[in-house]
Amino acid sequence: MRIIKLNATNSTNSYLKQLNLVDPIEDNTVVVANSQTHGRGQMGSVWESEDSKNLMFSVFKDVSFLSIDQHFFISMATSLAILKTLESFSIPKLAVKWPNDILSENKKICGVLIENVIKQNQLKASIVGVGLNVNQTNFEGLPKAASLHLLTGQVFNLDEVLLTIVENMNFYFKFLKAGKYQEIKDVYENRLFRKNKPSTFKNAEGLMFSGFIKSVSNYGYLQVQLEDGIIKEFDLKEITLLY
Repeated sequence: MRIIKLNATNSTNSYLKQLNLVDPIEDNTVVVANSQTHGRGQMGSVWESEDSKNLMFSVFKDVSFLSIDQHFFISMATSLAILKTLESFSIPKLAVKWPNDILSENKKICGVLIENVIKQNQLKASIVGVGLNVNQTNFEGLPKAASLHLLTGQVFNLDEVLLTIVENMNFYFKFLKAGKYQEIKDVYENRLFRKNKPSTFKNAEGLMFSGFIKSVSNYGYLQVQLEDGIIKEFDLKEITLLY
């Protein structure tokens, strides 16, 4: 494992992508920064963090053993690796808010941004960006955010948490390489936030509706049972879970 430590960068994902353009890089290359000037989240959202309080890093993963239509298994494996790590640090009441936000006690503590490298219609690599709130205590204007420190009262060693996440990513990616897709999917679905509970959603037009989260498809679509009993699939741009 190669770890590149930066004081500051615009985005650890962008840094890894540029590095890979210059020279092919090894599986498990990690870039971690004390601060990001343009940290990114899902669908163009901004990830903000206090300097040196949290973990902001990206991991380069060789995923050439997966086909393009299996890309969501990268997200599932990453989510499970983070859950396994946080459980080892006794973080309470963990769940995955689809597709890959990590919650504790209904508060968001971690976000993941996955950007795949595709060549000639084949999946080659994945750059997995992780933003984990670790020791930050102030989340002004973000009532649904928390950190490991706020949840437990402990101050955490950032390097220790980082290395544990990367080790657990290796653990779950070996599962994928062995073709144990259903096992990964079953565990992921069992950890879904608000699974089988009455929930309120908002669609792309801003209209609200009720339903029950049942599962995800292999392509990563959220499968929701609507009031008429029909199960409908939604992608990330089509639906927001309100909670």
